[in-house]
Amino acid sequence: MSQTLYYSTNLTADKVSFKDALLKGLAPDGGLYMPESIPAFTKEEIKSFSRKEYYEIAFDVARKYLHDVIEDEELMALVKDAYNYDVPLEKVYEKKYIMHLDQGPTASFKDFAARMMGRLMQYFLNKENRNLLILTATSGDTGSAIANAFYGLDNIKVIVLFPEKEVTDRQRKQMTTLQKNVQIISIDGKFDDCQAFVKTAFNDRDLISLNLSSANSINIGRLIPQSIYYMYAYSRLCSVSKGEKIIFSVPSGNFGDLMGGLIAHKMGLPLRKFVVATNKNDEVPEYFKSGNYKTIVPSLNCISSAMNVGHPSNMARIVALYGGVMNEKGEVVKQPDMNAMKQDMFTVSIDDKETLATLKMVYERHGALLEPHGAVGWAGLRHYFKFTPEEHDTEQVAVSLETAHPAKFPKEIKNILGFDPELPISLKGLEEKAEQFVKLENNYEIFRQYLKDNYQ
Repeated sequence: MSQTLYYSTNLTADKVSFKDALLKGLAPDGGLYMPESIPAFTKEEIKSFSRKEYYEIAFDVARKYLHDVIEDEELMALVKDAYNYDVPLEKVYEKKYIMHLDQGPTASFKDFAARMMGRLMQYFLNKENRNLLILTATSGDTGSAIANAFYGLDNIKVIVLFPEKEVTDRQRKQMTTLQKNVQIISIDGKFDDCQAFVKTAFNDRDLISLNLSSANSINIGRLIPQSIYYMYAYSRLCSVSKGEKIIFSVPSGNFGDLMGGLIAHKMGLPLRKFVVATNKNDEVPEYFKSGNYKTIVPSLNCISSAMNVGHPSNMARIVALYGGVMNEKGEVVKQPDMNAMKQDMFTVSIDDKETLATLKMVYERHGALLEPHGAVGWAGLRHYFKFTPEEHDTEQVAVSLETAHPAKFPKEIKNILGFDPELPISLKGLEEKAEQFVKLENNYEIFRQYLKDNYQ
């Protein structure tokens, strides 16, 4: 296997190795790194996944990209350490499932990417005796997953920015009760403001000495790990020999999760369709309808808070994957192949009313407990089957992603179902822990000065 290089979606930065793409986070021209070529699995390799544990599938996927930079033995140890928890696939009816990505240390799907990325960064930094300052923005679960994955590491400091009024108490406390090398900053604004601060800081020449890197899904180190659970679900529910194809419904905000799925598809995942379900921040479904991409500023505040994104960073990657170019402002410089995109993806927007109705219906009818993001995903799947009834077949395998534990949304669950969801181990004891975080105005210059005063 030859070395995979990574290019910027803005197409003006030099191509780099995986290590450099991982540690830089954002390309110097403001673009996002993408693999120059996506390695593919054979049908026999995908067939073999049915006999393997999750971490072994993770090894096979990661090795396609990292074979030239990490020895097999070290990579196997890394993935075995990262993925030491279950990935339940709950049957709802017929061959329709919920994949629970909420069993990790912060009860969020972000754990899958953060734990792998943290271990990869630590591996490369130790070899080079370097330090990094991780700067990341969160709309809910990314912050706690990143903070947990990097907590206590000697050569990495972490700063997480979150919108003050758009995360739940439990999401906030998962970040603000850690401390040590982790600094949490509340911004009086939206997630898009936090994300803009991160991107601006990376391109701020006065901050070069800080050795900044990102742990958002703008970092390619987040996306490759997120392709693994799509392969895992297929291996447990479908047969390559029978030529079965799978449907995934992906609740989408910053579109890193979907991008991971698209990478899996390009690697050979036998796909029927990705259902791309957003909340009322519907810039992507509208783009699929009209061909004109318009950001939503400010983003709309919905109960599926982690999806309150008016311009998903990873749209630049999705556009690139289909032959187009989108810059960091959301301007489509070159249109992608929209027909090919629509062949792979069905997009739909779900409002709060339907989100809550879906959460209630799925529990009362099937006994499956969702949270708002998972309910958006399930509602999206229902829309797809209504749009294409011929695919609502008893033998068609479909998987909707549950991206966070219901216990992270106790108010919504209690209001609609009348009870508090049971806390997973990872959330127990949070209420008693002391919080510590900084509050800043929604002003980049103030944030910039904070970085210079505290980290330069």
